[in-house]
Amino acid sequence: MHDVFMRMALSQAEAALGEDEVPVGAVIVHDGRVIAAAHNQREQLHDPTAHAEMIAITQAAESRGDWRLEDCTLYVTLEPCVMCAGAILQARIPLVVYGATDPKAGAVSTLFQLLNDPRLNHRAQVIPGVMAAPCGEILSRFFLAQRKLGKK
Repeated sequence: MHDVFMRMALSQAEAALGEDEVPVGAVIVHDGRVIAAAHNQREQLHDPTAHAEMIAITQAAESRGDWRLEDCTLYVTLEPCVMCAGAILQARIPLVVYGATDPKAGAVSTLFQLLNDPRLNHRAQVIPGVMAAPCGEILSRFFLAQRKLGKK
């Protein structure tokens, strides 16, 4: 079942790619149905917080009418950063499934393990590496094209 929802997140990443955004996509699932779907929109919104996870969490909270997403699962194509990991904990999301690891900013398994830090009040179960190859490939393709264009 994880592959089905990760494909949906990957579809969101493709939408981001089409908008010249870093291609990261996220979906949030409750009781087997998607209640939120988003992709990075930092460039479009001129907002450093407009990561796929942040937008999806806001959508899911609105959909549920509650900021507590205790019975939801987040699927995201890239390992969440510190900001997004903090939002995941604040939203009480109990399960995070991600695709590619992020060696430069990963805060779930790579650089930090915020979702399992015993010093914090809340924790989330993590399932890494679901469809890691296609999730990483879309990012590699994007950054290769950016380098060819001389962009940051």
